Amino acid sequence: MIDIVCCPTPFLVGLLSSSLPKLKDLPVEEALMVNLGSDRFIRQMDDEDTLLPRKLQAALEQALERKNELINQDSDSDSDDECNTLNGLVSEVFIRFFVETVGHYSLFLTQNEKGERAFQREAFRKSVASKSIRRFLEVFMESQMFAGFIQDRELRKCRAKG
Repeated sequence: MIDIVCCPTPFLVGLLSSSLPKLKDLPVEEALMVNLGSDRFIRQMDDEDTLLPRKLQAALEQALERKNELINQDSDSDSDDECNTLNGLVSEVFIRFFVETVGHYSLFLTQNEKGERAFQREAFRKSVASKSIRRFLEVFMESQMFAGFIQDRELRKCRAKG
């Protein structure tokens, strides 16, 4: 199933290190590859340090560093509770990040004369005061994740099922 990593669909996949030589021979296009065992990048896109606005990146890093504090605490709680705490912390950090960057999206979902809902992409991007966040939104709005998010919101507004 290693050929699946050649799909142009965004996903997270784990491979055994024994499969790494096979992976390097495949025509994988846009992929960030990390060796979690050694905490090293195997392959980068070279925009990782500039894609997120510095202020948001610093806030994410600071919040995620709190996980190390939770891991290092000597507590009598069992591992399931610790895992749930860490999962909750990481989820909360990313939810805050997305609320800050795209939380105002609903102001830019409009209805045209035919009753169709449309997302005003350029107005949405320009509504953000920070140039670095506008640059991030420019890239993020081209992703399948953002398109799926907006499509889901449009369907919910129209109360469509399915």
